[in-house]
Amino acid sequence: MTLTAANTAIVLDSTSDFPEAKERFANWRMVPLYVRFGDESRRDYVEIGPEEFYARLRTVTELPTTSQPTPGDFLAVYEELAEYERIYSLQIAAKLSGTFESARTAAAELGGKVRVIDTGTASAAIAMLGFAIQRRLERGTSDEELDELVERYKRGARLLFTVDTLEFLQKGGRIGKAAAFAGNLLHIKPILTIQDGEVLPVKRVRGNQKAIQEFARAFSEGTRDTPNLHVGIAHADAPERDQALRALVADLRPQAQIDVATTLGAVVGTHAGPGTVGFFWFEDDFAG
Repeated sequence: MTLTAANTAIVLDSTSDFPEAKERFANWRMVPLYVRFGDESRRDYVEIGPEEFYARLRTVTELPTTSQPTPGDFLAVYEELAEYERIYSLQIAAKLSGTFESARTAAAELGGKVRVIDTGTASAAIAMLGFAIQRRLERGTSDEELDELVERYKRGARLLFTVDTLEFLQKGGRIGKAAAFAGNLLHIKPILTIQDGEVLPVKRVRGNQKAIQEFARAFSEGTRDTPNLHVGIAHADAPERDQALRALVADLRPQAQIDVATTLGAVVGTHAGPGTVGFFWFEDDFAG
């Protein structure tokens, strides 16, 4: 079976931080997770956007909590895409959320039509995998080629992020081996990554400027300047850090393509906290 953008859909969850999925691509949909302030539950990006979320976060005494979509939430979206013969459903790392299991439960209702992928990652990295799949769909592809792409993406995509405080990762239970950096000194910035669905420590630096310099070093050493280099940027209420990373890409790798630059939504923002900035890259050897 030849897979195309006309017969194959892509479903993301809202931890991909790509709310414009459906507007950008007719064959894409996004399933929201939930964020809860006390007894009030809101759907990520649908009923609460980043601006309102970060404004509320600055005033609450108790941090919000998050929850995964139900299997019924996924099934409703899969059924909305009934005209498509195949659906690729790209989910946040199963080690970070039960979202993957909800999607898999829903997919089981539809036989083999839906392929649910544990991306092993989060935020813009999920959307960037979707873009790589979409490039192939627009040319015509196969399940075998996409399976190979997903495995290569998991091996080759890079993600670095830094947070203003580890408090949010700790309270949300998502800190992983980065717990080794907890209780750090004032102005020390942890550089973190996600590998195989786990938050891992990379390095500690002093101050935001040094953090950006560390991003630049890793990006420069690990990439070539080519149009096949795809970049993503995500920030949590820190637009100046978004601008710093855009400038970094333009300076070091002017041929690179910034696929997505986004603000972390309420769910990822709950666990990462304000001031977080993430930097993602993947060299895709795709020849359209």
